[in-house]
Amino acid sequence: MADTLAGATPDAAPEVPEYPMPRDLRCPLAPPPALEPLRDEQPIAKVRIWNGSTPWLITRHADQRALLTDPRVSNDDHEPDFPHVNAHRAAIAPHTPKLITNTDAPEHTRLRRSVNAPFLVKRIEAMRPAIQKTVDDLIDTMLAGPNPADLLTALALPLPSLVIADLLGVPYKDHGFFQENSNRALDSSLTAEEASAASRALGQYMDTLFREKLDNPGDDVLSEMAGRVKAGEMAHQEAVNMGVAMLIAGHETTATMISLGTLALLQHPDQLALLRESDDPKFIAGAVEELLRYLSIVHSGLRRVAKEDIEIGGQVIREGDGILFDLHAANWDPQAFPESERLDLSRPARQHNAFGYGPHQCLGQNLARLELQVVYGTLYKRVPTLSLAAPIEQLPFNHTGTTYGVKCLPVRW
Repeated sequence: MADTLAGATPDAAPEVPEYPMPRDLRCPLAPPPALEPLRDEQPIAKVRIWNGSTPWLITRHADQRALLTDPRVSNDDHEPDFPHVNAHRAAIAPHTPKLITNTDAPEHTRLRRSVNAPFLVKRIEAMRPAIQKTVDDLIDTMLAGPNPADLLTALALPLPSLVIADLLGVPYKDHGFFQENSNRALDSSLTAEEASAASRALGQYMDTLFREKLDNPGDDVLSEMAGRVKAGEMAHQEAVNMGVAMLIAGHETTATMISLGTLALLQHPDQLALLRESDDPKFIAGAVEELLRYLSIVHSGLRRVAKEDIEIGGQVIREGDGILFDLHAANWDPQAFPESERLDLSRPARQHNAFGYGPHQCLGQNLARLELQVVYGTLYKRVPTLSLAAPIEQLPFNHTGTTYGVKCLPVRW
């Protein structure tokens, strides 16, 4: 079966498949079709990436969880054999500052602890009334405007941008600047210089803003970090770098989930009806988890490198080998989620890997969950006749960023 998958004869060495793998445009919300037989027959397999290197691809849910909590697996992208997502990331990695996204313990533990408090469940939950008001206001504005409308620009992008700007202490009037440069910094279709220029612009912007917070602190995350810098607990540049990372991550992924989740629900009207008719917060929270599982929008995979030899699943991952974790494949693993190809909002799906797993799982997951609960629990009740204003086949999908989603979502009501 494995040789058949690779297109090789029984006597030949199996061909190493290319990664990432193409999606079937007829089923744009499903994982690339080549992942399913690979997960079933070769769940720990070599793949070839952009630079010709052949890291291991991990596609089963249980294997991902085992490796993502294994201290022999490193998140340090300064390692020479780290499997970078593209040439730009490889070029800038030696000059990239230490962040929670590219360090291991104990450095990662220190950095994460310095910014963890504002993202704890209790503090995030206290934001629910304000987020609810923002969602209601954005829907009011959309309904008062043209019909059809683009849900991405009317709701999906403004909401997380407003929320993360308020949380960090970033002026929302600058949202056009940080949205554009965040997208360009992560866009694999741009040249390394173009992406680097966007990253530098964000860094300079955040440095200026952070210096203002040092002199005039407010009630926000950047001001909390300014206090840590003054106390000698963080370096100035560390705080600036963390601010940029949170600003980028804080709006892109949630915006994608709002729009792509709405598209998925419109494609599954029976599930949309369940969500529209429910006032049960537990059901709405569970629906968010199932949509996170089903869509698994971080499509470039989590990337790691082995610090020591690791035996798993009948294979030996050698020291220095790159490791890729395809989250969509794991979240559609039938051993973890029976009938995984089916969107079922009543499914207990909280054990998905959409936010990663282990010590490096997403810092902002509690905030993302809250925003999605409010949107999914409000939008379809407020606009019960919401429907697509264009065939799904005509929607433009974004394949070049960190997350997979639509570039626009025309809807009518």
